[in-house]
Amino acid sequence: MADRPTSLELLAAVRRFLDQELIPGLDGVKRFHTLVASNALGIVARELEGGAAARREHYLGLGRLLGCEDPAPDEPEALARAVDERERELVARIRAGEADAGPFRAELLAELEAGVRRRLAIDNPRYGS
Repeated sequence: MADRPTSLELLAAVRRFLDQELIPGLDGVKRFHTLVASNALGIVARELEGGAAARREHYLGLGRLLGCEDPAPDEPEALARAVDERERELVARIRAGEADAGPFRAELLAELEAGVRRRLAIDNPRYGS
């Protein structure tokens, strides 16, 4: 594995080529598909840059909702499994009616909004501003 260019630098170079060299000369369906490809590269780059931190924050946010204070696992696959477990627990509490009213509902809505903002920061940062 080479140090340079990094994965992010490679993604940026391909995206720059698409945006600056290719897209201006295209029209119709080819232009649209190339714009979609460029956007997908941007999502992948933002996921590489901030995805792990966003997943960790999601895990911790779920923990606050569920009354768990343990730290997030460091290993990405372990973190993904731990997030899944917490999400299943949250779903069970919602199905049990705990989010129908009261402070838990307000906390849940606040965490859901924070989660949407984290996801938008990766998927399309312009929507979050």
